[in-house]
Amino acid sequence: MFFKRHVWFVLLATLLLSKLASASTLLVMGDSLSAAHNMRPEVGWVSLLQNQLSETRPAIKVVNASVSGETTQGGLARFDKLLSEHQPRWVILELGANDALRGYPLTQTSQNLETMIEQAHQSNAQVLLIGNQIPQNFGKRYTEMFFNLYKNIAADYQLAYVPFMLQGVALNKELMQADGLHPNKAGQPIVLQTILPHLQPLLSDAE
Repeated sequence: MFFKRHVWFVLLATLLLSKLASASTLLVMGDSLSAAHNMRPEVGWVSLLQNQLSETRPAIKVVNASVSGETTQGGLARFDKLLSEHQPRWVILELGANDALRGYPLTQTSQNLETMIEQAHQSNAQVLLIGNQIPQNFGKRYTEMFFNLYKNIAADYQLAYVPFMLQGVALNKELMQADGLHPNKAGQPIVLQTILPHLQPLLSDAE
Protein backbone atom coordinates (compact mmCIF):
# COMPACT_ATOMS: atom_id res chain seq x y z
CA MET A 1 0.00 0.00 0.00
CA PHE A 2 2.83 2.39 0.91
CA PHE A 3 4.54 1.69 -2.41
CA LYS A 4 1.38 2.46 -4.39
CA ARG A 5 0.84 5.72 -2.50
CA HIS A 6 4.46 6.68 -3.05
CA VAL A 7 4.22 6.03 -6.79
CA TRP A 8 0.97 8.02 -6.97
CA PHE A 9 2.57 10.92 -5.09
CA VAL A 10 5.57 10.94 -7.42
CA LEU A 11 3.34 10.89 -10.50
CA LEU A 12 1.17 13.68 -9.14
CA ALA A 13 4.21 15.80 -8.22
CA THR A 14 5.71 15.25 -11.66
CA LEU A 15 2.46 16.29 -13.31
CA LEU A 16 2.20 19.43 -11.21
CA LEU A 17 5.82 20.40 -11.86
CA SER A 18 5.35 19.81 -15.56
CA LYS A 19 2.31 22.05 -15.57
CA LEU A 20 4.15 24.79 -13.69
CA ALA A 21 7.11 24.53 -16.05
CA SER A 22 4.84 25.06 -19.05
CA ALA A 23 3.69 28.41 -17.68
CA SER A 24 6.15 31.20 -18.53
CA THR A 25 6.37 34.44 -16.59
CA LEU A 26 7.01 37.92 -17.94
CA LEU A 27 8.19 40.31 -15.22
CA VAL A 28 7.74 44.05 -15.73
CA MET A 29 10.10 46.20 -13.66
CA GLY A 30 9.11 49.80 -14.07
CA ASP A 31 8.09 53.06 -12.47
CA SER A 32 4.87 55.10 -12.70
CA LEU A 33 4.88 54.83 -16.49
CA SER A 34 4.24 51.10 -16.11
CA ALA A 35 2.24 51.28 -12.87
CA ALA A 36 -0.79 53.03 -14.43
CA HIS A 37 -0.13 56.23 -12.47
CA ASN A 38 -3.31 58.03 -11.43
CA MET A 39 -5.48 55.47 -13.24
CA ARG A 40 -7.12 52.13 -12.58
CA PRO A 41 -4.47 49.40 -13.06
CA GLU A 42 -6.60 47.56 -15.63
CA VAL A 43 -6.34 50.44 -18.15
CA GLY A 44 -2.53 50.60 -18.02
CA TRP A 45 -0.41 49.25 -20.85
CA VAL A 46 0.84 46.31 -18.76
CA SER A 47 -2.71 45.10 -18.10
CA LEU A 48 -3.54 45.61 -21.76
CA LEU A 49 -0.54 43.45 -22.60
CA GLN A 50 -1.75 40.72 -20.25
CA ASN A 51 -5.20 40.83 -21.85
CA GLN A 52 -3.72 40.46 -25.32
CA LEU A 53 -1.39 37.64 -24.32
CA SER A 54 -4.22 35.78 -22.59
CA GLU A 55 -5.81 35.43 -26.01
CA THR A 56 -2.73 34.74 -28.13
CA ARG A 57 -0.29 33.16 -25.64
CA PRO A 58 -2.33 32.00 -22.63
CA ALA A 59 0.62 30.17 -21.04
CA ILE A 60 2.38 33.49 -20.36
CA LYS A 61 1.75 35.12 -17.01
CA VAL A 62 2.52 38.83 -16.65
CA VAL A 63 3.73 40.05 -13.25
CA ASN A 64 3.77 43.82 -12.89
CA ALA A 65 6.31 44.77 -10.23
CA SER A 66 6.31 48.45 -11.22
CA VAL A 67 6.17 51.08 -8.48
CA SER A 68 5.40 54.77 -8.93
CA GLY A 69 8.42 56.91 -8.11
CA GLU A 70 10.82 53.98 -8.41
CA THR A 71 14.47 54.66 -9.19
CA THR A 72 17.01 52.22 -10.57
CA GLN A 73 18.48 51.92 -7.07
CA GLY A 74 15.09 50.99 -5.62
CA GLY A 75 14.45 48.55 -8.44
CA LEU A 76 17.83 46.93 -7.96
CA ALA A 77 17.15 46.49 -4.24
CA ARG A 78 13.96 44.52 -5.05
CA PHE A 79 15.06 42.74 -8.17
CA ASP A 80 16.94 39.71 -6.88
CA LYS A 81 14.03 38.66 -4.66
CA LEU A 82 11.57 39.09 -7.54
CA LEU A 83 13.72 36.94 -9.80
CA SER A 84 13.87 34.22 -7.16
CA GLU A 85 10.13 34.38 -6.48
CA HIS A 86 8.81 34.49 -10.04
CA GLN A 87 11.67 32.94 -12.05
CA PRO A 88 10.68 34.94 -15.15
CA ARG A 89 11.51 33.87 -18.64
CA TRP A 90 11.43 37.50 -19.77
CA VAL A 91 12.00 40.84 -18.05
CA ILE A 92 10.83 44.20 -19.32
CA LEU A 93 13.12 46.76 -17.68
CA GLU A 94 11.64 50.27 -17.64
CA LEU A 95 13.50 52.33 -15.06
CA GLY A 96 15.67 55.42 -14.96
CA ALA A 97 13.35 58.36 -15.59
CA ASN A 98 13.07 59.17 -11.89
CA ASP A 99 16.85 59.06 -11.56
CA ALA A 100 17.12 61.71 -14.26
CA LEU A 101 14.26 63.86 -12.95
CA ARG A 102 16.06 63.96 -9.60
CA GLY A 103 19.38 64.79 -11.22
CA TYR A 104 21.13 61.62 -10.10
CA PRO A 105 24.52 60.78 -11.68
CA LEU A 106 23.82 58.87 -14.87
CA THR A 107 26.88 56.69 -14.34
CA GLN A 108 25.11 55.24 -11.29
CA THR A 109 21.89 54.81 -13.26
CA SER A 110 23.77 52.90 -15.94
CA GLN A 111 25.51 50.74 -13.37
CA ASN A 112 22.23 49.86 -11.65
CA LEU A 113 20.57 48.93 -14.94
CA GLU A 114 23.56 46.86 -15.99
CA THR A 115 23.55 44.99 -12.68
CA MET A 116 19.87 44.16 -13.10
CA ILE A 117 20.47 42.98 -16.64
CA GLU A 118 23.31 40.74 -15.50
CA GLN A 119 21.16 39.32 -12.71
CA ALA A 120 18.36 38.62 -15.19
CA HIS A 121 20.76 36.86 -17.54
CA GLN A 122 22.13 34.79 -14.67
CA SER A 123 18.53 33.69 -14.07
CA ASN A 124 18.22 32.77 -17.77
CA ALA A 125 15.73 35.55 -18.43
CA GLN A 126 15.69 37.57 -21.64
CA VAL A 127 15.57 41.35 -21.19
CA LEU A 128 13.69 44.00 -23.12
CA LEU A 129 15.16 47.39 -22.22
CA ILE A 130 12.80 50.35 -22.48
CA GLY A 131 14.29 53.79 -22.98
CA ASN A 132 12.83 57.16 -22.21
CA GLN A 133 13.37 60.88 -22.51
CA ILE A 134 13.17 63.73 -20.02
CA PRO A 135 12.13 67.38 -20.48
CA GLN A 136 14.65 69.67 -22.14
CA ASN A 137 14.75 72.01 -19.13
CA PHE A 138 17.35 69.69 -17.58
CA GLY A 139 19.82 70.90 -20.18
CA LYS A 140 20.65 69.55 -23.62
CA ARG A 141 23.79 67.71 -22.57
CA TYR A 142 22.15 65.87 -19.66
CA THR A 143 19.01 64.96 -21.61
CA GLU A 144 21.06 63.61 -24.51
CA MET A 145 23.26 61.60 -22.18
CA PHE A 146 20.19 60.16 -20.51
CA PHE A 147 18.58 59.17 -23.80
CA ASN A 148 21.79 57.62 -25.12
CA LEU A 149 22.58 55.57 -22.03
CA TYR A 150 19.80 53.11 -22.95
CA LYS A 151 21.08 52.77 -26.49
CA ASN A 152 24.62 52.16 -25.21
CA ILE A 153 23.53 49.55 -22.67
CA ALA A 154 21.39 47.78 -25.26
CA ALA A 155 24.34 47.64 -27.62
CA ASP A 156 26.76 46.42 -24.95
CA TYR A 157 24.46 43.61 -23.84
CA GLN A 158 22.86 42.96 -27.24
CA LEU A 159 19.37 43.54 -25.87
CA ALA A 160 16.01 44.06 -27.47
CA TYR A 161 15.44 47.78 -27.01
CA VAL A 162 12.64 50.36 -27.21
CA PRO A 163 14.27 53.78 -27.71
CA PHE A 164 11.33 55.85 -26.43
CA MET A 165 8.22 54.26 -24.95
CA LEU A 166 6.16 57.45 -25.27
CA GLN A 167 6.79 57.86 -28.99
CA GLY A 168 3.71 59.43 -30.57
CA VAL A 169 2.22 60.12 -27.15
CA ALA A 170 4.43 62.52 -25.19
CA LEU A 171 3.77 65.62 -27.30
CA ASN A 172 0.05 65.01 -27.76
CA LYS A 173 -1.92 66.70 -24.98
CA GLU A 174 -4.97 64.56 -25.76
CA LEU A 175 -2.96 61.46 -24.84
CA MET A 176 -1.23 62.82 -21.74
CA GLN A 177 -2.32 63.53 -18.21
CA ALA A 178 -2.33 67.09 -16.90
CA ASP A 179 1.17 66.67 -15.43
CA GLY A 180 2.61 66.32 -18.94
CA LEU A 181 4.66 63.30 -17.86
CA HIS A 182 2.24 60.34 -17.85
CA PRO A 183 0.01 58.97 -20.62
CA ASN A 184 -3.71 59.00 -19.92
CA LYS A 185 -6.10 56.15 -20.63
CA ALA A 186 -6.23 56.99 -24.34
CA GLY A 187 -2.45 56.94 -24.56
CA GLN A 188 -1.94 53.53 -22.97
CA PRO A 189 -2.82 51.40 -26.05
CA ILE A 190 -0.39 53.46 -28.12
CA VAL A 191 2.38 52.85 -25.59
CA LEU A 192 1.67 49.12 -25.86
CA GLN A 193 1.80 49.23 -29.65
CA THR A 194 5.20 50.93 -29.42
CA ILE A 195 6.54 48.17 -27.18
CA LEU A 196 4.99 45.10 -28.82
CA PRO A 197 7.13 44.96 -31.99
CA HIS A 198 10.23 44.71 -29.80
CA LEU A 199 8.71 42.20 -27.37
CA GLN A 200 7.08 39.78 -29.78
CA PRO A 201 10.33 38.42 -31.27
CA LEU A 202 11.51 37.48 -27.77
CA LEU A 203 8.29 35.62 -27.09
CA SER A 204 8.44 33.92 -30.48
CA ASP A 205 11.98 32.71 -29.84
CA ALA A 206 10.67 30.67 -26.93
CA GLU A 207 8.22 28.67 -29.03
